[in-house]
Amino acid sequence: MSLTNVLRGTGVALVTPFQQDGSVDYAALDKLIDFVLAGGVEYLVTLGTTGETPTLDKAEKKAVANFTFDKVAGKVPVVIGIGGNNTKELLHDLDNFPVERAVAVLSASPYYNKPSQEGLFEHYKALAAASAKPLILYNVPGRTGRNLNASTTIRLAKEVPNIAGIKEASGDMTQCMQILRDKPEGFLVVSGDDNLVLPQIACGMDGVISVAANCFPKDFSNMTRAALAGDYATARSLHYKLLQGYDLLFAENNPAGVKAFLAELNIIQNVLRLPCTPLSAGLHQQVKTYLQSL
Repeated sequence: MSLTNVLRGTGVALVTPFQQDGSVDYAALDKLIDFVLAGGVEYLVTLGTTGETPTLDKAEKKAVANFTFDKVAGKVPVVIGIGGNNTKELLHDLDNFPVERAVAVLSASPYYNKPSQEGLFEHYKALAAASAKPLILYNVPGRTGRNLNASTTIRLAKEVPNIAGIKEASGDMTQCMQILRDKPEGFLVVSGDDNLVLPQIACGMDGVISVAANCFPKDFSNMTRAALAGDYATARSLHYKLLQGYDLLFAENNPAGVKAFLAELNIIQNVLRLPCTPLSAGLHQQVKTYLQSL
């Protein structure tokens, strides 16, 4: 079955809540999952980069993933994030993480190494061959320092078995349209830019893996569903309602922005692991004011 049927709509890249001592707050994670499911999101992403995975150790990652799978218990699909810049280590992780419990693996492109397009192709080819579940590419050049260009994405989609989709977060609308024009039938294309979801769905995307859906799950997933149904009047209304919220989410750091919102909603504590820190006081006040306006 194509992932375009399974992962259509809004997926939420879950944050990892922490207690004041920096340990994982599973009670808050439980509360967050209830909140986003009640808000109507279609699926969850565990161990995405919004979950501060670069600061979680392997045991914590496995525990967070298994907690999420146990909590959801098959009610909605769950995608697991396994990405990084050491291909050999990721091949090991694909064998040792609970991949079999997911519907797909989301893998962010290598960061810092700045591989060539051929390096990116071979990296993803190796991961796809080793993955027990379909692989979703994740292009986020603002974080990785290297763009996975449209021609490489299409080459992977057409030439490499088990590569089933892409989360495209380049912010480059022309690149997105080139992928949508040239992709093979059944290849999933979702947005990784919350503020661009509406126009990207109009161009043909299947939905979004979202940060904003952590804190605005009802409005955001309704906006996405409306756009996918061609009801652009409703989608536009919700999009513009949330537009300032998108700016606040990403003004300083992700997930500092979304954790500030979730703390104000009394779902998690406003704790991050270094090198990330909570929002500055002035920006946090803007978060409070915006929430009151909603």
